[in-house]
Amino acid sequence: MHLGVDIGGTFTDLVLVDDEGRLTTTKALSTPGELEVGVFDAISNAAGQLGLSPEALLARVSSFGHGTTQATNAVIERDGARTGLLATRGFGDTLAIQRLMGFTAGVPASRLGWYSHRRYPQPIVPRALVREVRERVDHAGRVLVELDEEGVQAAVRALLEEGVQTFAVAFLWSFRNPDHERRTGEIIRDISPGSYVTLSSDVAPVIGEYERTATAALNSYLAPKVVSYLDGIEQMLRGRGFKGAFSILNSAGGVMPVAEAAKRPVTLVTSGPTGGVMGSVHLARRLGYRNLITTDMGGTSFDVAIVVDEKPLMSLNHEAGGFHIAKPMIEVRAIGAGGGSIARVVDGQLKVGPDSASAWPGPACYNRGGTEPTVTDADVVLGIIDPATFLGGKMKLDRAAAAKAVHDKIAVPLGLSTEEAAAGIRRIVDAQMADTLREVTIGRGHDPRDFVIFAYGGAGPVHCAGYGAELGVPKMVVPATSMAHSAFGALAADVQYSRERAMLMRGGGGPRKLSDGLDADAIGAAFADLEADCRAAMERAGVAPGDIRLLRAADLRYRRQTNDLMIPFPAGPVAEKVLEDLVARFEETYEQTYGKGSAFRETGIELTNVRVEAFGAARRPELKVEIAQGRPAAGCRRIFEPVEMRWMETAVYNWRELPVGFQLEGPAVIEHPETSVFVAAGQRARLDEGSHITIEQKVEA
Repeated sequence: MHLGVDIGGTFTDLVLVDDEGRLTTTKALSTPGELEVGVFDAISNAAGQLGLSPEALLARVSSFGHGTTQATNAVIERDGARTGLLATRGFGDTLAIQRLMGFTAGVPASRLGWYSHRRYPQPIVPRALVREVRERVDHAGRVLVELDEEGVQAAVRALLEEGVQTFAVAFLWSFRNPDHERRTGEIIRDISPGSYVTLSSDVAPVIGEYERTATAALNSYLAPKVVSYLDGIEQMLRGRGFKGAFSILNSAGGVMPVAEAAKRPVTLVTSGPTGGVMGSVHLARRLGYRNLITTDMGGTSFDVAIVVDEKPLMSLNHEAGGFHIAKPMIEVRAIGAGGGSIARVVDGQLKVGPDSASAWPGPACYNRGGTEPTVTDADVVLGIIDPATFLGGKMKLDRAAAAKAVHDKIAVPLGLSTEEAAAGIRRIVDAQMADTLREVTIGRGHDPRDFVIFAYGGAGPVHCAGYGAELGVPKMVVPATSMAHSAFGALAADVQYSRERAMLMRGGGGPRKLSDGLDADAIGAAFADLEADCRAAMERAGVAPGDIRLLRAADLRYRRQTNDLMIPFPAGPVAEKVLEDLVARFEETYEQTYGKGSAFRETGIELTNVRVEAFGAARRPELKVEIAQGRPAAGCRRIFEPVEMRWMETAVYNWRELPVGFQLEGPAVIEHPETSVFVAAGQRARLDEGSHITIEQKVEA
């Protein structure tokens, strides 16, 4: 059996697939402070469905994939380790200056003009815990000033007296010559053998002093909490009979062994959202879709990623907690739009989000003391969510409480009926999500009509009919695993490992070809070294040589610019023609990203880094979902259709009773014990062979 788990703020999701492809999904309440308890509860639920004990189930599991938000939460809540930073003398303020990006880091584009929303992030390393060390290496790796080892020893002892638990070392140009950083690491371990140490030349050996420093600092800041958490989960599993491979989903879309994750916890900061993206990529290959918009609508946020030609778009400098990480990660765009988003009337206008009622007290319908109207309350008032069958009837909702919140806080101030106010809440949040989808598609030169939306998360299947129609995509797919899709992604992802090397080559300028000045031999040699490192790492992880897939990329920019674009690089020998094609793809990508005519080719280009990413094919069985036979029974209930703005008799179906090829027309609701799918008026839905639901706009004759 193969098992995937994703821990969210409210629920821990689990997906189990046996060797014949049979699928089991379940949820359990997350248990903050003891997250392994929630994991075991989910395992117990799955075992109960199969008539097994938890120990008997774990004994049959050969691979356990895990996506986690532990690193993300530690950054957001600022409860990481007390970390000390050693920097080159004169550069101790690098982390505070942040290349002048800290004041707006993490501020949505819609709020950049609101100066009251701009603020510098809370430091992960206070200035008092930064020590400057006398040493200097130049851009070519030549030593200009030898390392002051006595100064390092004094700095380490002083930081230990300040209560430092972990250390980060980030010296200038250390990626060119890491000797000073490595010797400093040795000194730290001699003085304090138990301390966790991160060297910037190990975790981010690329150009960019601030980003490299921030990556090293965040890695050490996160390490104790993440390592302790992973140890706790693994010990619980091993103690209950699990003997298989335990892997962690990273932010680049692959899984890695726990030992590797412990060395690079900074690579886990978007582990949770990445799971849903990779689960979508895996299913899309089977369904024949190459271009996807993945949409994960939970209780607090709406997470979006773009997949082009089966490859998720990547970010070279991901922002986390106001700081920037120099590691390629799947680019996930998030806004405050979820089931718990609070609706308010402000100056006579209805606004939804970005603040959330969260899991506690939650929406008014949860009956936990919440009084503010939320998106979930609106769905309950409209009849789209049935209060009696929410989470398979395990959690009853209070429609009267939802209606009172919407009536008192929204309907009365706006002079609307309660149902009209609820429809307004829903349509506004759907429009906000559609605006985000336009930004990541049209705003980057992509036509939404060339894409298919994958909708999952607690509220994604409930709302995709709205934001998908608003965007104008031809199809929306609700996967059979939508109720635990991020957990499925952790199960389905390949083993992944990456390496990078800074190059800093300049080409073109003036009348010269842009590829003039790029050294094909040096680039080819760098790729060969990185590929050898990646193959060795994959084989250590138990991946057979024939199952290893290598992908190359190079970072390019126009001269004197500060932001790179990562461009795919073909396999094979590096020749002049290959470099010319690389430059052409860079220019095409640049204008697609920043607008036609924005290229500045007269300045020449810079190739800053080369990268190799290795994937080891995961051997997982294909999903085989049990499909019902015959025509399903349809229930009926009245729903206030949010587009038609009137009460309509609506068919209600049980997802598990739908046969392959079954079609229905909206408005309709398809219910599952762990989610609901809404099909709006003017839409048609169909169940395919994999039990996935496809929603399309009806074409009028």
